[in-house]
Amino acid sequence: MTQTHRDGIERVILAQAGGLDTSIAIPWLADTYRAEIIAVTIDLGQRKEWLEEVRDRALATGAVRAHVVDVRDEFARDYLIRGLKAGLFRHDPAAMVEALARPILAQTLVAIAGIEEAHAVAHGDRGGRGGAALATAVRALDPALILLAVPATMSTPVEDRAEIARVATTFPDEPAYVDVAMQRGAPTGINGVAMPWPDLVASLDILARAHGVGPSPLGALDVAHQALEKETISSDAERFGIGIANEYLRMLHDGSWFSPLRQALDACVDKIQERVGGSVRLKLFKGECTVVECHASAPSPPVIIPVIKG
Repeated sequence: MTQTHRDGIERVILAQAGGLDTSIAIPWLADTYRAEIIAVTIDLGQRKEWLEEVRDRALATGAVRAHVVDVRDEFARDYLIRGLKAGLFRHDPAAMVEALARPILAQTLVAIAGIEEAHAVAHGDRGGRGGAALATAVRALDPALILLAVPATMSTPVEDRAEIARVATTFPDEPAYVDVAMQRGAPTGINGVAMPWPDLVASLDILARAHGVGPSPLGALDVAHQALEKETISSDAERFGIGIANEYLRMLHDGSWFSPLRQALDACVDKIQERVGGSVRLKLFKGECTVVECHASAPSPPVIIPVIKG
């Protein structure tokens, strides 16, 4: 007997964050639309075991395929470093990482939809601001895609994070000192060792967690970045940078990341950050990150173009 697809939807690409709610969404979407469900999870640097568990759960709950797409390098280069330069991590670093992940998730969903010849994309953020921003970003990349959202009634209880946060933790009685090197507003190494971004963040994360500085090492990197900015850029540029950061935040929240305006802001940020370089010594101690020393690099001499008179 031939299966009848609802609304002509034969295949749905589902953004799977790994929670039980998106796993429950797989059989619901399959039953509601009589369609094949293909789950997509982006690898931003999560544990390999966790990613495998998410993929296996998707297949076990009815997905015909489950893709885990490694976007770590692109996410670091085009999003996290951009966010650090623009000062986005002066807000809640963990929330900013989540917000910055939405545009690259949208890119990945659209790419997989093309590969799988799917005409619909679904997400598990039921009516929330993040879901709306993701949907807008998907539409900007491919207006032909049908956007589906799982109803709010499919929600499952979540952990009481406040209760978890109240669990007491003992931190070392001796502080840790970390030297962060930066060039053009981007970190290049710690403690005298040059490192690519993933290794640098992973190494700093170990130290930060051990001393209660978190939940993300990006907060510590922002402390170092702010210290160098105060030494290397003018107050006018600093004020202008705050306005740019607010525009980035607006675009992340309303889903307009893939606009010409953002590209123009990128160019402004890169220009401002040209002089932001040097080294910063950070002190990590019992949940606090403070600057001990800050040494800015000598600014490059201005380029002088000779005037040739005829």
